[in-house]
This record gives sequence, C-alpha cells and structure tokens, in this order.
Amino acid sequence: MVTKNELARVTAARECCRLAELAALVKMDGTLQLSSGRRANLHIVTENAAVARKIFVLFKEIFGVHTEVLVSKKVRLRKNNVYLVRIAPREGAAGILERLGMLDGEGNLLESMLEDLVRRDCCRRSYLRGAFLGGGSVNSPKGAYHLEIVTNNQRHAKDLARLMKKFDLAAKISYRKKWHVVYLKESEQIVSCLNIMGAHTALLNFENIRIFKDMRNHVNRLVNCETANLNKTVNASVRQIDSIQVIARSIGLNKLPPSLREMAALRLKNPDASLKELGELMQPPVGKSGVNHRLRKLEKIAEKMRP
Repeated sequence: MVTKNELARVTAARECCRLAELAALVKMDGTLQLSSGRRANLHIVTENAAVARKIFVLFKEIFGVHTEVLVSKKVRLRKNNVYLVRIAPREGAAGILERLGMLDGEGNLLESMLEDLVRRDCCRRSYLRGAFLGGGSVNSPKGAYHLEIVTNNQRHAKDLARLMKKFDLAAKISYRKKWHVVYLKESEQIVSCLNIMGAHTALLNFENIRIFKDMRNHVNRLVNCETANLNKTVNASVRQIDSIQVIARSIGLNKLPPSLREMAALRLKNPDASLKELGELMQPPVGKSGVNHRLRKLEKIAEKMRP
C-alpha cells in the first residue's frame, strides 16, 4: 500500500509517458461494458484511493474527459473501500480506447500490449508503474523477497515479463488459479524494479531493512559457525584427554617418546586450548598439522590398550 501511494504521486513529464501509465492501469483493472445501442462504458476498479485519483487526473489531462468515481464497500474479508472510475459513452470514445490499447483499429478487443505505447525507455518505465499500480505488490524484506504483478490476461502477463527483461529484470510467470503472476524473487532485482518505476522512498526503506536482515543473518551464521567449531574442539579435547588417561593408567606417560609426552602433558593442562594454541605452547612451537598428528598418534596408542 505504501509503495502504491508513493507511485501514485509520481507525475511523468511527457504526455506519452502519462498515456503509457494510464493504458497499463486500464489494461490491468479496466473492463468494457456494452449498454443499450452497443455503446461501451469503461469501468476501472481499484481498492486504492490514490490510484483512483490518479486515473481521474490522467483522463482529464490527456483526453479532457471528466470521469465519474463511485465508492462502495466490500461485504467480505477486510471490507475495504472499492473505487469504480467510470467513463460513460461519449463522442470519440473509440479513439480513446484505441490510444489506450483496449481496441484495435477495427474495433476489436486487444488483449496484448500496444507496442506504440512503449517505444521509448521512459514510456516503458511508466507502463510498468501503471501495471504495478493496477495489480502489483511487494513483500517487506523482513520476510521472503517477492515482487509481483497479477493479471487475468495471459498475453498481457507475457508482455509485462518481456518488458521487464528489457531492463535486465529476470521476470518469471506462475499461475495462481485463474490469475497469471509476473514476479521477481531476487532482492537486487526488486530494488532495480522499484527504481525503474520511480518508487525511490520505498526503495530506500526496502534497502535499509534488507541490509539489516542480511547483517543479522551474517552474524547468526558466524555465531553458528563459532558454536560448531567450539563444540568440535571440546569433543575432540574430551576424546584426546580420555586417550591420554588410558595411556597413563596402562604404561605411564613417561614411557612415551619426548614429543608425545610433551603433547600429552600440554593437553591435560590445557583442555580448552585449540590445536593452534597447543602448538604455540610447545618448545619449539609446532604448527596445527604437527599437533594434530601427535594427538592422533596418542589416540592410536590408547586404542590398542583399551580392553
């Protein structure tokens, strides 16, 4: 909702961009209804007041058309307000619908995106903004990363995915009941898409939460890694001390070669020390591999002495 409210306040400088944005909104949320005499009414339905206001303004700015806005309330679920923007039958309506990509030159319903609307890069950005306003949503990065635009028109879903790919966005399409969902999953892709559409405040908020989440996950990974390493060190130390004690009871540590005797004595005195720390205590110092080799030899000797 916050992202849509921000995008609804974005005003394109060029008329061609405003037309592209309005065309996407109409394609996403508009329906044509035939009245008596086969005259067409255009109805555009949205649950967002800012989006309804934008549709009203764009029709007035581009076509000089005054629209009627009706408000009703849902009777199920969240009981949100529903805004119906209605364009009554009028002179020149067919020309308006053709420019919006709703009808072709012969008056037939056009399901695909009108390519003339998105020839410029700026118009492509505006069209994506309109499509998102009409059927888009983006998850908070506190959860899973996900941005989607939902449409009931399969052809239009493919057009939107193709349009996104022109901006190097790896859009995919899935099917949810009767709906076609164009979506992005990667956080960097979502940030790029928000930037393309002009949702700069939403982008910054998304980035802040994403950075915090990534940092928290990184810290958790480090803690988990340190815990695993500590557990590994403790378990190895317990095993090594047990082996040294077996040797001490069986033959005595004095019977061991000097290097192993020194190693055994250091391990008994420093049960929590790592291999690196044990090596630094030896005279002369020994590397981790040398310490590990001597401890393994002690464990093998003890293994032969166990009953």
